[in-house]
Amino acid sequence: MASQALQRMLFRFQQTELTEREIYRRIANRIKDAHNRETLLQIADEEQRHYGVWADYTKKEVRPVRRMVAWYAFLARVFGFTFAIKRMEARFTDMDNIPDALREELLREVPGAAGVFEDEERHEHELISMLEEERLRYVGSMVLGLNDALVEISGSLAGFAFAMQDNGLISLAGLITGVAATLSMTSSEFLSARSEGKEAVKPALYTGIAYLITVTLLILPYLLLPRTSYLEALCVMLGVVIIIIASFNYYIAVAKDLSFKKRFLEMAGISLGVAALSFLIGILVKQALGIDL
Repeated sequence: MASQALQRMLFRFQQTELTEREIYRRIANRIKDAHNRETLLQIADEEQRHYGVWADYTKKEVRPVRRMVAWYAFLARVFGFTFAIKRMEARFTDMDNIPDALREELLREVPGAAGVFEDEERHEHELISMLEEERLRYVGSMVLGLNDALVEISGSLAGFAFAMQDNGLISLAGLITGVAATLSMTSSEFLSARSEGKEAVKPALYTGIAYLITVTLLILPYLLLPRTSYLEALCVMLGVVIIIIASFNYYIAVAKDLSFKKRFLEMAGISLGVAALSFLIGILVKQALGIDL
């Protein structure tokens, strides 16, 4: 006779499998690419089979958690299905995380449990690795646009902050610099890809869009705060830099199974270092030229 703790765990596993099956099916229904759609439906079938293993023991019927299905379908629509799926799969409990006594009881009472966990660790992960999402093929272009915008525009705005000491002038200079830099980066990425005989339009667009979005977010504090609050705008802008770097690197870390901490510290260190240096240059240039705006 299984303990109450084991029964609760099996019921939770059963509901999780059914919920994930519905999530895979929901995402698959929105995907046009036949390869990705078939791969997702194959994983959904795996989840259905795992559900059957737990259901054979619990003798109960369960329903998927609809709010979870809706949430991960939303994540897939906004951030891409690879990010949503890997974020979802990270929630599944593996065998090593189950207390020893409960794990022994599970293997004794449910002979098929070991196979389910093995599938989760190996088979389904292999299937997920077969997925090919367009936006992840252009991560390099997005990183190029994002990183250049963070370094160049945050550095420029920091330098303008002390040199101009007026949020209106700073935002004007920042917008002109940002738009010009966006066009420059987009055309440079296009020409670089074209010279290498690669597809040029999409990498250029991903680079340009990432650059323009970053520029807009960095300039917003100077547009929204009073014109004399240039130091406050500078602090908010630096906070936005940290948030952008953290958000993007978290996305990449989940979607491509990379280290978040290393990439975050590297990008944050470069961007904030350039901003600090630019701020000092702004002070020195203003004093050297004797310009008072």
